[in-house]
Amino acid sequence: MIFYSDPTSHFSHRVRIVLAEKGVTADIIDVDPAHPPREMSEHNPYNSLPTLVDRELSLYETRVMMEYLDERFPHPPLLPVYPVARAESRLFMHRIEHDWCTLIDSIQNSRSDNVVKRSVKELREGILAIAPIFAEKPFFMNDEFTLVDCCIAPILWRLPTLGIDIRPSKQSKPLFAYMDQLFKRESFQQSLTEQEREMRL
Repeated sequence: MIFYSDPTSHFSHRVRIVLAEKGVTADIIDVDPAHPPREMSEHNPYNSLPTLVDRELSLYETRVMMEYLDERFPHPPLLPVYPVARAESRLFMHRIEHDWCTLIDSIQNSRSDNVVKRSVKELREGILAIAPIFAEKPFFMNDEFTLVDCCIAPILWRLPTLGIDIRPSKQSKPLFAYMDQLFKRESFQQSLTEQEREMRL
């Protein structure tokens, strides 16, 4: 198995967490998005990152990769067993991408200072708005670590580099406890690249 990974992208990071959580041995190749290797284009018509290659199978959409890995390596399971709970988890992941990831894209790529400031404000408010739910269960709306947590963890890790300052308060206390638990998790630590570790120095 080969995983072409952007060492600074939260999309690549989420898949690296799944690989580490499952204990999957894969050749992780760090790629500069501006200069992707020629062989990657043989597997991915968009020449985009990340790209996962497993024998004859090539995947280039992160949620498809994550679910494939969860089914291919069923232990530990990272999606709930029951159909309703699985659907809810998939919807949570969709909302993270629709609500948060689009804002991150604006923060990182917009040339307008006003757009960046507005996106930072919206993302900060969105994260703080869900902070209280982490007091109810140890993970995101679940007693077990799931693919939803794999999507959230890389975003929370990057908050300082995105210019988002969340200070400890009564409202944010459950969020900080959740972040602390995620960041200490062995699979998360194994998933970090050198560049990602430097984000928190």
